[in-house]
Amino acid sequence: MVIYGTRPEAIKLAPVITRIESSEHLDATIVVTGQHREMLDQVNRLFDIKPQHDLDIIAPRQTLADITVRALGGLGGVIRDEQPDAVVVQGDTTTSFVAALAAFYEKIPVVHVEAGLRTSDRYNPFPEEINRRLTSQVASLHLAPTRTSRANLVAENIKPERITVTGNTVIDALLEVVARRLPYDDDALEQLAGRRMVLITAHRRESWGAPMAQSARAVQRLARRYPDTVFVLPAHLNPVVREVLLPPLRDCSNVLITEPLPYGQFARLMQDSHVILTDSGGVQEEGPSLGKPVLVMRDTTERPEAVEAGTVRLVGTDEDRIVDEVSRLLDDSEHYAAMAHAVNPYGDGQAARRSVQAIEHFFGLGDPPEDFTPEA
Repeated sequence: MVIYGTRPEAIKLAPVITRIESSEHLDATIVVTGQHREMLDQVNRLFDIKPQHDLDIIAPRQTLADITVRALGGLGGVIRDEQPDAVVVQGDTTTSFVAALAAFYEKIPVVHVEAGLRTSDRYNPFPEEINRRLTSQVASLHLAPTRTSRANLVAENIKPERITVTGNTVIDALLEVVARRLPYDDDALEQLAGRRMVLITAHRRESWGAPMAQSARAVQRLARRYPDTVFVLPAHLNPVVREVLLPPLRDCSNVLITEPLPYGQFARLMQDSHVILTDSGGVQEEGPSLGKPVLVMRDTTERPEAVEAGTVRLVGTDEDRIVDEVSRLLDDSEHYAAMAHAVNPYGDGQAARRSVQAIEHFFGLGDPPEDFTPEA
């Protein structure tokens, strides 16, 4: 049984689901909790995924407690009815933790995709850091994307034989979708061909309020400083984000605010961008895989590999720091080239294959995969 609730989870699990469905030994029952409704449905259509169960727990301005209670009640019932041999969850969302907990209550093994990411700060990112730590405590098989993630798990006394380094499945999905070169639905995006573009995404809960307001003012200043550069912001649907992020940018003629893009179009936008400014977790992996410099509007990251490689830089949410770092990439071609070199520490497009092979091995149905080793 594969359980997810958000667009990022769907993207990262889609290659795994495809591999499971082509396995001689495994079969997948798909369950979605239904957060990020529109965006989730778009990804399911993109990868032709048809869930057997849709709990549809989304509600306006729901709290983390609301999500937890609704998801736990719904998932507990589905797991008891279906009695799967294992439950597969991904990453660090509340859905992932709650699904793992519901499986644990039924004494069903949990397989954790993208296991072992850590910042060592329980409130940053919030609530993701605790979600993934708690998921690790009940998981039976840990599919770590990198050697760093594996080391984090071993340091927490997870048995090494229960860990496989797979690479990150988001790279599998990204490479497949970028190759399609899907058209934009928005004519304004199609008209950006040939223009230098900075792509911006912002939604993190720990940045709500004053930190996000600083980020918005930074983008406003950058847009005025670089009138020939277009700044594209696919705006998150959460009204808490929009109420802070959008007002300072609406009068900037070279800031293009769009609705959230389907993943295929967003992947193309990343490919077409010059610089990416983000607080997203997945974009920190996808940008370097496309050779794009990524500036992360966070103070910590659970993905240190690209920071060490030099393709990602933490800039926090300080207004002046964001302006300075983006300006340097736009003005200094040597600095840009140093960050844009295509070092990919996150995957080679084979993470889903390794993941399914590890699951089969867990059940005694095949040999274990070799661990992923990154290459420049």
